[in-house]
Amino acid sequence: MIDEQKYRAALDTEKALLEKELSSLGAANEDGDTIVQKPRGDEFGPDRNVNSDVIEDMNENNAAARELTGRLTAVRNALKKIGEGGYGHCEVCGKEIEEDRLRANPAAPTCKEHMG
Repeated sequence: MIDEQKYRAALDTEKALLEKELSSLGAANEDGDTIVQKPRGDEFGPDRNVNSDVIEDMNENNAAARELTGRLTAVRNALKKIGEGGYGHCEVCGKEIEEDRLRANPAAPTCKEHMG
């Protein structure tokens, strides 16, 4: 039997950390997506090298935001499953997800056999 409350606490903590990290990268739009902003203090100007550095930083932040958003979606989906009673069961075969897999990744959507 899966201890949903233990995993809910872990997922809630991770969700808060992900949201905090995403907010540091930019502002969220109406859909909750993070819009990466130009870092404070970095200004575009006549120096092409400086402008290139600013754009490079923004691209790196955008990649980080995409990765964090993907993880946040997985965490939110797991929390939703807890609320609906389907948490801890493989999305492919319906079997219970192994405890060690959930300890390693509380948002895991599949059992070890079907992990991708």
